Amino acid sequence: MVPFNKPCLTGNEAAYIQQALLNGHLSGDGTFSKSCHNWLESTTGASKALLTHSCTGALDIAAILSEVGQGDEVIMPSFTFVSTANAFALRGATPIFVDIRPDTQNIDETKIEEAITERTKAIVPVHYAGVSCEMDVIMDIARRHNLIVIEDAAQGIMASYKGRALGAIGDIGALSFHETKNITSGEGGALLLRDDCYSEMAEIIREKGTNRQQFFRGQVDKYTWTGIGSSFLLSDMAAAFLLAQLEQAEEITALRLKIWSRYFDTLQELRDRELVGLPTVPQACSHNAHMFYLLLPDIDRRTDFISFMAAREIHTYFHYVPLHNSPVGKKIGRSHGDLCHTESTSDRLVRLPLFAGLTDDEQEKVISAVFSFFRL
Repeated sequence: MVPFNKPCLTGNEAAYIQQALLNGHLSGDGTFSKSCHNWLESTTGASKALLTHSCTGALDIAAILSEVGQGDEVIMPSFTFVSTANAFALRGATPIFVDIRPDTQNIDETKIEEAITERTKAIVPVHYAGVSCEMDVIMDIARRHNLIVIEDAAQGIMASYKGRALGAIGDIGALSFHETKNITSGEGGALLLRDDCYSEMAEIIREKGTNRQQFFRGQVDKYTWTGIGSSFLLSDMAAAFLLAQLEQAEEITALRLKIWSRYFDTLQELRDRELVGLPTVPQACSHNAHMFYLLLPDIDRRTDFISFMAAREIHTYFHYVPLHNSPVGKKIGRSHGDLCHTESTSDRLVRLPLFAGLTDDEQEKVISAVFSFFRL
């Protein structure tokens, strides 16, 4: 059986967790959390990084920081996970869904400006599969219209755009360390801030609306409720696991890229025969091999493909149901223009097994099965 995903272990996770237990600090912002913060800031160039219990939590903090509220609009792709929209819907804002590009599956930057109204407050690009959106264009649009850019870089750790780390290009960024991501703590995420202007308020929101961090730094003699917030911290035990992963992030990424490249090189024959579509990585993007996908001709062919692979004990999956077609999306969101590429991608995309521990034999089994499906 070839699983779809299997978390990579570096070998230091258990030892670091044991050290966290010995340190006697199991809640958030202990020694290991601070080491993770330092690593993230150093690696991404963000002015501040804060661990959260999930990428969803990081997006929730970002939504509060952006001060979106009832009647505001937030532009985003429909081809994304529900957390992207939920964070802003919870504040009373309306998600405005824009179509994606047919090559990268990222938000189509050429369709963003026409979706802006006097109520637009933010743009939320989602870097699909660890391949960057066209951030220079998006940042230019945001500057001209005085909008906040919040990067959903859930899949973007160790990926970049023109040399800049994903999540640290916009005003605010969110990373995921869920079990399915390249670098993991089981559950977990991080908030990235490009500039210091949001730092103090982000700390307050993350600490249940209190100035607790200022108290720990000796800036106030007691801490109290000073703003809106909730409990967003990641435990230091989870941070210990995460640090072991971050320290080997380059090696993990290299392993994934090797697997991704083998898929891409070997399966080009199918693309050349116009049997499938393959991922596109623009020249300005350095991706992280978060996933490898095929684009089948239609939903029926994809359904047959998944069943065919499952019969050979190979796990493959489709991805998002477009948010604009979901019950809640229809109720509280709004589509701008035709979302034909979103719907086409959702019907046709299928993801192949890809994880750092995938063996050559396992990958060969997957590749052989793919060719067998097309009777080649």
